[in-house]
Amino acid sequence: MKSTPLLCVLALSTTFPFLHAADDEGFVPMFNGKDLSGWVNANCAPETWSIKDGVVSCTGIPTGAMRTAKQYENFIMECEWRHLTSGGNSGVFIWGSPISAPGVPFLRGIEVQVLDHGYMKKADPTKPRWFTTHGDVFPIHGATMEPHGDHSGQRSFPSEERSKPSPEWNHYRITGNNGTLTLAVNGKVVSGGDKCFWRKGYLALESEGAPVEFRNVRIKELPSTGATAADTAPLDQGWKHLYNGLDLRGWKVPTGTESKWKASNWNLKLDSTGGQEGPALWSDAELANGEFIADFQLSKSADLTKACTGFCVRGDQNPAVLIGSGKAPIVFGPDQVKLGKWYRLRLKLDGQKATATLTETQDANPQVLEATLEGHPKGPVGIADFGTPVTFANFFIHE
Repeated sequence: MKSTPLLCVLALSTTFPFLHAADDEGFVPMFNGKDLSGWVNANCAPETWSIKDGVVSCTGIPTGAMRTAKQYENFIMECEWRHLTSGGNSGVFIWGSPISAPGVPFLRGIEVQVLDHGYMKKADPTKPRWFTTHGDVFPIHGATMEPHGDHSGQRSFPSEERSKPSPEWNHYRITGNNGTLTLAVNGKVVSGGDKCFWRKGYLALESEGAPVEFRNVRIKELPSTGATAADTAPLDQGWKHLYNGLDLRGWKVPTGTESKWKASNWNLKLDSTGGQEGPALWSDAELANGEFIADFQLSKSADLTKACTGFCVRGDQNPAVLIGSGKAPIVFGPDQVKLGKWYRLRLKLDGQKATATLTETQDANPQVLEATLEGHPKGPVGIADFGTPVTFANFFIHE
Protein backbone atom coordinates (compact mmCIF):
# COMPACT_ATOMS: atom_id res chain seq x y z
CA MET A 1 0.00 0.00 0.00
CA LYS A 2 1.39 3.43 -0.93
CA SER A 3 1.95 5.94 1.82
CA THR A 4 0.52 9.46 1.56
CA PRO A 5 3.22 12.16 1.27
CA LEU A 6 3.34 14.49 4.26
CA LEU A 7 2.90 17.54 1.99
CA CYS A 8 -0.41 16.14 0.75
CA VAL A 9 -1.62 15.51 4.30
CA LEU A 10 -0.78 19.10 5.29
CA ALA A 11 -2.59 20.46 2.20
CA LEU A 12 -5.69 18.41 2.98
CA SER A 13 -5.64 19.54 6.61
CA THR A 14 -5.60 23.16 5.47
CA THR A 15 -8.42 22.65 3.00
CA PHE A 16 -10.57 20.52 5.30
CA PRO A 17 -10.01 21.69 8.89
CA PHE A 18 -12.21 18.87 10.29
CA LEU A 19 -9.79 16.29 8.84
CA HIS A 20 -9.19 13.69 11.56
CA ALA A 21 -9.10 9.92 11.54
CA ALA A 22 -12.65 8.62 11.80
CA ASP A 23 -13.48 6.64 14.92
CA ASP A 24 -14.82 3.10 14.86
CA GLU A 25 -18.31 4.41 14.02
CA GLY A 26 -17.09 6.65 11.20
CA PHE A 27 -17.50 9.97 13.06
CA VAL A 28 -15.02 12.85 12.92
CA PRO A 29 -14.96 15.87 15.29
CA MET A 30 -16.31 19.13 13.87
CA PHE A 31 -14.04 21.24 16.11
CA ASN A 32 -10.33 20.77 16.70
CA GLY A 33 -10.65 21.63 20.41
CA LYS A 34 -8.43 24.71 20.15
CA ASP A 35 -10.04 27.24 17.82
CA LEU A 36 -12.94 27.74 15.41
CA SER A 37 -11.18 26.49 12.27
CA GLY A 38 -13.64 25.08 9.75
CA TRP A 39 -16.42 27.42 10.90
CA VAL A 40 -17.58 30.82 9.66
CA ASN A 41 -18.95 33.59 11.86
CA ALA A 42 -22.01 34.34 9.74
CA ASN A 43 -23.18 37.57 11.39
CA CYS A 44 -22.03 37.80 15.02
CA ALA A 45 -19.39 39.79 16.87
CA PRO A 46 -15.88 38.30 17.04
CA GLU A 47 -16.31 37.62 20.77
CA THR A 48 -19.72 35.91 20.44
CA TRP A 49 -18.14 32.51 19.77
CA SER A 50 -15.07 31.00 21.41
CA ILE A 51 -13.64 27.62 22.31
CA LYS A 52 -11.67 26.48 25.34
CA ASP A 53 -10.73 22.99 26.44
CA GLY A 54 -12.92 21.54 23.71
CA VAL A 55 -16.07 23.40 24.79
CA VAL A 56 -17.67 25.82 22.31
CA SER A 57 -19.06 28.85 24.14
CA CYS A 58 -21.59 31.37 22.87
CA THR A 59 -22.45 34.61 24.68
CA GLY A 60 -25.88 34.74 23.01
CA ILE A 61 -25.29 38.34 21.89
CA PRO A 62 -26.05 39.36 19.22
CA THR A 63 -28.63 37.05 17.71
CA GLY A 64 -27.02 35.25 14.80
CA ALA A 65 -25.16 32.10 13.79
CA MET A 66 -21.82 30.41 13.26
CA ARG A 67 -21.87 27.96 10.37
CA THR A 68 -19.68 25.34 8.77
CA ALA A 69 -17.34 26.37 5.97
CA LYS A 70 -18.58 23.49 3.80
CA GLN A 71 -22.00 22.20 2.84
CA TYR A 72 -23.44 18.84 3.86
CA GLU A 73 -26.04 16.68 2.21
CA ASN A 74 -26.56 13.41 4.13
CA PHE A 75 -25.08 12.95 7.59
CA ILE A 76 -25.43 12.03 11.23
CA MET A 77 -24.46 14.88 13.55
CA GLU A 78 -24.10 14.53 17.30
CA CYS A 79 -23.54 17.20 19.93
CA GLU A 80 -24.01 17.90 23.59
CA TRP A 81 -25.41 21.23 24.73
CA ARG A 82 -26.33 23.05 27.88
CA HIS A 83 -27.76 26.44 28.75
CA LEU A 84 -26.07 28.46 31.46
CA THR A 85 -29.24 30.36 32.42
CA SER A 86 -32.83 29.29 32.88
CA GLY A 87 -34.97 29.87 29.80
CA GLY A 88 -32.00 30.05 27.46
CA ASN A 89 -32.64 29.85 23.73
CA SER A 90 -30.46 28.49 20.92
CA GLY A 91 -30.63 26.05 18.03
CA VAL A 92 -28.87 23.99 15.41
CA PHE A 93 -29.54 25.00 11.80
CA ILE A 94 -29.59 22.24 9.19
CA TRP A 95 -29.14 22.71 5.43
CA GLY A 96 -28.89 26.45 5.89
CA SER A 97 -28.00 29.44 3.74
CA PRO A 98 -24.52 31.01 3.86
CA ILE A 99 -25.84 34.35 5.19
CA SER A 100 -28.90 35.45 7.13
CA ALA A 101 -32.29 35.57 5.41
CA PRO A 102 -33.80 38.98 4.55
CA GLY A 103 -34.98 41.02 7.52
CA VAL A 104 -33.95 38.47 10.17
CA PRO A 105 -30.71 37.42 11.89
CA PHE A 106 -31.27 33.71 11.17
CA LEU A 107 -30.06 31.49 8.36
CA ARG A 108 -32.75 30.07 6.13
CA GLY A 109 -32.99 26.32 6.76
CA ILE A 110 -34.40 23.74 9.16
CA GLU A 111 -34.00 24.61 12.84
CA VAL A 112 -33.54 22.02 15.57
CA GLN A 113 -34.65 23.79 18.73
CA VAL A 114 -32.29 24.07 21.70
CA LEU A 115 -34.51 25.62 24.39
CA ASP A 116 -34.33 25.41 28.18
CA HIS A 117 -37.33 24.46 30.33
CA GLY A 118 -37.49 27.90 31.91
CA TYR A 119 -38.62 29.39 28.58
CA MET A 120 -42.07 27.87 29.08
CA LYS A 121 -42.76 30.46 31.78
CA LYS A 122 -43.13 32.95 28.93
CA ALA A 123 -45.85 30.90 27.25
CA ASP A 124 -49.45 32.10 27.43
CA PRO A 125 -51.59 29.11 28.61
CA THR A 126 -54.72 30.70 27.12
CA LYS A 127 -53.32 30.51 23.58
CA PRO A 128 -52.86 27.44 21.35
CA ARG A 129 -49.51 25.71 21.77
CA TRP A 130 -47.02 26.65 19.05
CA PHE A 131 -43.71 25.58 20.62
CA THR A 132 -42.28 23.28 23.28
CA THR A 133 -39.20 23.63 25.43
CA HIS A 134 -36.84 21.55 23.32
CA GLY A 135 -36.71 19.14 20.42
CA ASP A 136 -38.94 21.05 18.03
CA VAL A 137 -37.87 20.71 14.39
CA PHE A 138 -39.18 23.31 11.96
CA PRO A 139 -38.34 25.18 8.73
CA ILE A 140 -37.61 28.90 8.90
CA HIS A 141 -37.59 31.87 6.53
CA GLY A 142 -38.34 30.20 3.21
CA ALA A 143 -37.42 26.58 3.98
CA THR A 144 -40.17 23.93 3.94
CA MET A 145 -40.78 20.53 5.55
CA GLU A 146 -43.52 17.96 6.13
CA PRO A 147 -43.48 17.46 9.93
CA HIS A 148 -43.52 14.11 11.73
CA GLY A 149 -46.00 13.33 14.52
CA ASP A 150 -47.72 15.99 16.60
CA HIS A 151 -47.20 19.36 14.98
CA SER A 152 -48.32 22.92 14.49
CA GLY A 153 -48.09 23.99 10.87
CA GLN A 154 -44.71 22.69 9.68
CA ARG A 155 -43.27 22.52 13.23
CA SER A 156 -42.74 18.99 14.52
CA PHE A 157 -43.20 18.69 18.30
CA PRO A 158 -41.18 16.10 20.27
CA SER A 159 -43.17 12.99 21.18
CA GLU A 160 -41.97 13.22 24.78
CA GLU A 161 -40.06 15.53 27.11
CA ARG A 162 -36.50 14.22 27.41
CA SER A 163 -34.25 17.23 27.96
CA LYS A 164 -32.58 18.18 31.24
CA PRO A 165 -32.79 21.74 32.60
CA SER A 166 -29.91 24.21 32.88
CA PRO A 167 -27.07 23.72 33.70
CA GLU A 168 -27.15 20.00 32.86
CA TRP A 169 -25.83 18.65 29.56
CA ASN A 170 -28.13 17.19 26.87
CA HIS A 171 -27.29 15.00 23.87
CA TYR A 172 -28.68 15.47 20.35
CA ARG A 173 -28.32 13.05 17.45
CA ILE A 174 -29.50 14.66 14.21
CA THR A 175 -29.82 12.51 11.10
CA GLY A 176 -30.37 14.07 7.69
CA ASN A 177 -30.77 11.76 4.71
CA ASN A 178 -32.40 12.42 1.34
CA GLY A 179 -34.42 15.32 2.72
CA THR A 180 -35.65 13.50 5.83
CA LEU A 181 -34.53 14.86 9.19
CA THR A 182 -34.85 13.14 12.58
CA LEU A 183 -33.83 14.24 16.05
CA ALA A 184 -32.97 11.97 18.97
CA VAL A 185 -32.87 13.68 22.38
CA ASN A 186 -30.82 11.92 25.04
CA GLY A 187 -31.01 8.62 23.21
CA LYS A 188 -34.50 8.51 21.66
CA VAL A 189 -35.92 9.84 18.38
CA VAL A 190 -38.69 12.33 19.18
CA SER A 191 -39.27 14.59 16.15
CA GLY A 192 -38.42 15.32 12.54
CA GLY A 193 -39.77 15.83 9.08
CA ASP A 194 -39.77 14.70 5.43
CA LYS A 195 -39.29 16.48 2.10
CA CYS A 196 -37.06 19.15 3.62
CA PHE A 197 -36.18 21.97 1.25
CA TRP A 198 -33.33 22.60 0.96
CA ARG A 199 -31.76 19.17 1.58
CA LYS A 200 -28.15 20.20 1.19
CA GLY A 201 -26.50 23.22 2.76
CA TYR A 202 -24.57 24.55 5.73
CA LEU A 203 -24.82 23.41 9.35
CA ALA A 204 -24.84 26.08 12.03
CA LEU A 205 -25.06 26.80 15.75
CA GLU A 206 -27.30 29.64 16.87
CA SER A 207 -26.77 32.60 19.18
CA GLU A 208 -30.10 33.86 20.52
CA GLY A 209 -29.92 35.96 23.62
CA ALA A 210 -28.47 33.66 26.28
CA PRO A 211 -25.12 31.96 27.00
CA VAL A 212 -24.97 28.37 25.75
CA GLU A 213 -22.24 25.75 25.40
CA PHE A 214 -21.67 22.87 22.99
CA ARG A 215 -19.20 20.00 23.22
CA ASN A 216 -18.39 16.67 21.56
CA VAL A 217 -19.72 17.97 18.24
CA ARG A 218 -19.03 15.32 15.62
CA ILE A 219 -20.34 14.21 12.23
CA LYS A 220 -20.52 11.15 10.01
CA GLU A 221 -21.22 11.84 6.37
CA LEU A 222 -23.54 9.43 4.54
CA PRO A 223 -23.58 8.63 0.80
CA SER A 224 -25.09 11.26 -1.48
CA THR A 225 -28.60 10.78 -2.82
CA GLY A 226 -28.10 13.19 -5.70
CA ALA A 227 -29.20 16.55 -4.37
CA THR A 228 -29.50 18.88 -7.36
CA ALA A 229 -28.59 22.55 -7.51
CA ALA A 230 -32.27 23.33 -6.95
CA ASP A 231 -32.22 21.21 -3.76
CA THR A 232 -29.13 22.99 -2.46
CA ALA A 233 -28.57 26.22 -0.56
CA PRO A 234 -26.54 28.88 -2.40
CA LEU A 235 -22.79 28.51 -2.06
CA ASP A 236 -20.83 31.05 -0.05
CA GLN A 237 -19.37 33.67 -2.40
CA GLY A 238 -16.88 34.87 0.18
CA TRP A 239 -19.39 37.05 2.01
CA LYS A 240 -18.01 39.36 4.70
CA HIS A 241 -20.45 40.73 7.25
CA LEU A 242 -19.91 44.39 8.09
CA TYR A 243 -22.03 44.89 11.23
CA ASN A 244 -21.25 42.90 14.39
CA GLY A 245 -24.48 43.52 16.30
CA LEU A 246 -22.75 45.08 19.30
CA ASP A 247 -21.16 48.32 18.13
CA LEU A 248 -19.83 50.16 15.09
CA ARG A 249 -16.41 48.59 14.87
CA GLY A 250 -15.58 48.48 11.17
CA TRP A 251 -17.44 51.74 10.40
CA LYS A 252 -16.42 55.40 10.30
CA VAL A 253 -18.98 57.33 12.34
CA PRO A 254 -19.02 61.02 11.37
CA THR A 255 -18.10 63.36 14.20
CA GLY A 256 -21.19 64.74 15.90
CA THR A 257 -23.48 61.92 14.75
CA GLU A 258 -22.48 59.32 17.34
CA SER A 259 -25.88 59.49 19.05
CA LYS A 260 -27.80 58.97 15.80
CA TRP A 261 -26.37 55.55 14.88
CA LYS A 262 -27.46 53.00 17.49
CA ALA A 263 -26.44 49.35 17.66
CA SER A 264 -29.47 47.33 18.74
CA ASN A 265 -28.66 43.62 18.67
CA TRP A 266 -28.85 42.50 15.02
CA ASN A 267 -30.39 45.86 14.06
CA LEU A 268 -28.56 49.09 13.35
CA LYS A 269 -30.92 52.03 13.90
CA LEU A 270 -30.64 55.51 12.46
CA ASP A 271 -32.35 57.88 14.90
CA SER A 272 -33.30 60.92 12.87
CA THR A 273 -36.59 61.74 14.56
CA GLY A 274 -35.72 65.44 14.46
CA GLY A 275 -35.58 65.37 10.68
CA GLN A 276 -32.01 66.64 10.62
CA GLU A 277 -29.97 65.30 7.71
CA GLY A 278 -26.39 64.23 8.27
CA PRO A 279 -23.31 62.79 6.58
CA ALA A 280 -23.21 59.18 5.48
CA LEU A 281 -21.93 56.33 7.63
CA TRP A 282 -19.02 54.62 5.84
CA SER A 283 -17.57 51.14 6.13
CA ASP A 284 -13.88 50.51 6.64
CA ALA A 285 -14.10 47.71 4.08
CA GLU A 286 -13.86 48.70 0.44
CA LEU A 287 -15.50 47.25 -2.66
CA ALA A 288 -14.58 47.44 -6.33
CA ASN A 289 -16.41 44.79 -8.33
CA GLY A 290 -18.68 42.42 -6.46
CA GLU A 291 -21.88 42.67 -4.47
CA PHE A 292 -23.24 44.67 -1.54
CA ILE A 293 -26.24 43.56 0.53
CA ALA A 294 -28.24 45.68 2.99
CA ASP A 295 -31.61 45.07 4.62
CA PHE A 296 -33.75 48.04 5.65
CA GLN A 297 -37.13 48.86 7.15
CA LEU A 298 -38.76 52.27 6.89
CA SER A 299 -41.03 53.40 9.72
CA LYS A 300 -44.74 53.67 9.00
CA SER A 301 -44.46 57.44 9.39
CA ALA A 302 -41.84 57.84 6.65
CA ASP A 303 -42.67 60.13 3.73
CA LEU A 304 -41.89 58.34 0.46
CA THR A 305 -42.43 61.53 -1.52
CA LYS A 306 -38.98 62.48 -0.19
CA ALA A 307 -35.64 60.68 -0.09
CA CYS A 308 -35.89 58.26 2.84
CA THR A 309 -32.64 56.35 2.70
CA GLY A 310 -29.87 55.60 0.25
CA PHE A 311 -26.80 53.45 -0.27
CA CYS A 312 -23.45 54.71 -1.49
CA VAL A 313 -20.62 52.70 -3.02
CA ARG A 314 -16.94 53.19 -3.85
CA GLY A 315 -16.73 56.26 -1.62
CA ASP A 316 -19.10 58.36 -3.72
CA GLN A 317 -21.02 60.76 -1.45
CA ASN A 318 -24.02 60.62 -3.78
CA PRO A 319 -26.14 57.48 -3.28
CA ALA A 320 -26.03 54.90 -6.06
CA VAL A 321 -29.42 53.64 -4.87
CA LEU A 322 -32.11 55.85 -3.36
CA ILE A 323 -35.29 54.71 -1.58
CA GLY A 324 -38.16 57.20 -1.85
CA SER A 325 -38.16 60.14 -4.24
CA GLY A 326 -35.26 62.11 -5.67
CA LYS A 327 -32.38 61.91 -8.12
CA ALA A 328 -29.94 58.99 -8.16
CA PRO A 329 -28.74 56.44 -10.72
CA ILE A 330 -31.22 53.94 -9.26
CA VAL A 331 -34.43 54.93 -7.46
CA PHE A 332 -37.00 52.62 -5.87
CA GLY A 333 -39.99 54.91 -5.44
CA PRO A 334 -43.28 55.05 -3.50
CA ASP A 335 -44.94 52.50 -5.76
CA GLN A 336 -42.18 49.96 -5.11
CA VAL A 337 -41.69 50.18 -1.35
CA LYS A 338 -44.17 49.63 1.49
CA LEU A 339 -43.70 51.33 4.82
CA GLY A 340 -43.01 49.07 7.80
CA LYS A 341 -41.82 46.15 5.64
CA TRP A 342 -38.36 44.65 5.53
CA TYR A 343 -36.54 44.74 2.19
CA ARG A 344 -33.25 43.36 0.99
CA LEU A 345 -31.21 45.40 -1.45
CA ARG A 346 -28.54 43.58 -3.46
CA LEU A 347 -26.31 45.85 -5.50
CA LYS A 348 -23.99 44.16 -7.97
CA LEU A 349 -21.08 46.16 -9.35
CA ASP A 350 -19.31 45.20 -12.57
CA GLY A 351 -17.14 48.03 -13.76
CA GLN A 352 -19.47 50.96 -14.36
CA LYS A 353 -22.53 48.71 -14.54
CA ALA A 354 -24.70 48.56 -11.41
CA THR A 355 -27.59 46.13 -11.01
CA ALA A 356 -29.89 46.62 -8.01
CA THR A 357 -32.31 43.93 -6.86
CA LEU A 358 -34.97 44.70 -4.24
CA THR A 359 -36.98 41.93 -2.57
CA GLU A 360 -39.46 42.02 0.28
CA THR A 361 -38.97 38.37 1.29
CA GLN A 362 -36.66 35.47 0.42
CA ASP A 363 -38.94 34.12 -2.32
CA ALA A 364 -40.74 37.26 -3.48
CA ASN A 365 -40.44 38.34 -7.10
CA PRO A 366 -37.53 40.77 -7.19
CA GLN A 367 -37.57 44.27 -8.59
CA VAL A 368 -34.49 44.80 -10.74
CA LEU A 369 -33.07 48.10 -11.98
CA GLU A 370 -29.81 48.87 -13.77
CA ALA A 371 -27.69 51.98 -14.19
CA THR A 372 -24.25 53.23 -15.15
CA LEU A 373 -22.09 54.55 -12.34
CA GLU A 374 -19.26 57.03 -12.66
CA GLY A 375 -16.57 57.82 -10.13
CA HIS A 376 -13.97 55.89 -8.19
CA PRO A 377 -13.12 52.31 -9.20
CA LYS A 378 -12.93 51.21 -5.56
CA GLY A 379 -13.98 52.51 -2.14
CA PRO A 380 -16.12 51.96 0.96
CA VAL A 381 -19.88 51.46 1.06
CA GLY A 382 -22.05 53.94 2.88
CA ILE A 383 -25.51 54.57 4.31
CA ALA A 384 -27.06 57.96 3.59
CA ASP A 385 -28.82 59.99 6.28
CA PHE A 386 -31.76 61.96 4.89
CA GLY A 387 -33.23 62.79 8.30
CA THR A 388 -35.66 59.83 8.28
CA PRO A 389 -35.52 57.11 10.97
CA VAL A 390 -34.54 53.77 9.40
CA THR A 391 -33.75 50.33 10.81
CA PHE A 392 -31.00 48.40 9.03
CA ALA A 393 -29.61 44.87 9.26
CA ASN A 394 -27.50 42.29 7.46
CA PHE A 395 -24.77 44.26 5.74
CA PHE A 396 -22.58 41.99 3.58
CA ILE A 397 -20.09 42.45 0.77
CA HIS A 398 -18.04 40.14 -1.43
CA GLU A 399 -15.56 40.91 -4.15
